[in-house]
Amino acid sequence: MFDVNLINGIALAFEGDAVYSMYIRRHLLMQGLTKPNKLHQEATKYVSAKAQANLIEAMLEQGLLTEREQGIYKRGRNAHSYTKAKNADIVTYRMSTGFEAVMGYLHLNQQIERLEELIAWSIDFIEQE
Repeated sequence: MFDVNLINGIALAFEGDAVYSMYIRRHLLMQGLTKPNKLHQEATKYVSAKAQANLIEAMLEQGLLTEREQGIYKRGRNAHSYTKAKNADIVTYRMSTGFEAVMGYLHLNQQIERLEELIAWSIDFIEQE
């Protein structure tokens, strides 16, 4: 067994990106969306760097994250990536990476109830805007 705490922020974000995207895709399908263009258009509202940066900012402001999750966010945000978001500035991209790192950390640690709690909060937050 490997220690999730030893995984770097970029690798956690790699996992978190896939997991969060899967939950969002499932949510959109359950809403009755089936046309590929519409699905992609709607998914962007949830999974873009800008959307994820807004989500993590709101989570931090509202004190939703545990101390450990805040540390994971910072690890992901501060990690040096050699890639850049197509449609976001570096600060937004790094915040988004931190958001994904939290999702990846929770998934790899099998904290599924907590993961789903934060994802449900994220969906509600975006749909209220």
